[in-house]
Amino acid sequence: MARSDKAAAVAELTDKFRNSTAAVLTEYRGLTVTQLKELRRSLGEDAQYSVVKNTLTKIAANEAGITSLDDLFTGPTAVAFVSGDPVTSAKGLRDFAKDNPNLIIKGGVLDGKALSADEFKKLADVEPREVLLAKLAGGMKASMVKAAATFQAPLTKFVRTADALRSKNEQGGAGTPAPVEAETAE
Repeated sequence: MARSDKAAAVAELTDKFRNSTAAVLTEYRGLTVTQLKELRRSLGEDAQYSVVKNTLTKIAANEAGITSLDDLFTGPTAVAFVSGDPVTSAKGLRDFAKDNPNLIIKGGVLDGKALSADEFKKLADVEPREVLLAKLAGGMKASMVKAAATFQAPLTKFVRTADALRSKNEQGGAGTPAPVEAETAE
């Protein structure tokens, strides 16, 4: 590879590191070309899976301000650059690794923070964004309904009490004390 080609490759990888929400380093030794195509499909549209050269990728990561991955650039390495929801891509990687034990997740970065392979597997267990938003909206709605019921309770109690007194008076007022008449002074 000529020096200008290497510089262009480093610049492209640097841009990918900077523009991605997450980057996951994997070892793909033992995977066939067909399996790699299947892996790329399982990651979704928001991720790009690329086989990379360790030295050039390490330089690109350092230029992007990511130095926590330096120890992971050993052996055959491929990087999944995630531009969308990292949970979806993490699930795709986890599920593919279960079916294909040759894929090894080494680690990576998420929003500039280094994550280990175990932390990426935990990320895969998180529910999708839409589900979390629906749960949040449901929780907020429930608390508003509860507040409305609390505000309405005294009024409802008053109406019930007034209705009970009215019906008692209509039935003849049994048990109701007689009004006190003013005593006349003699």
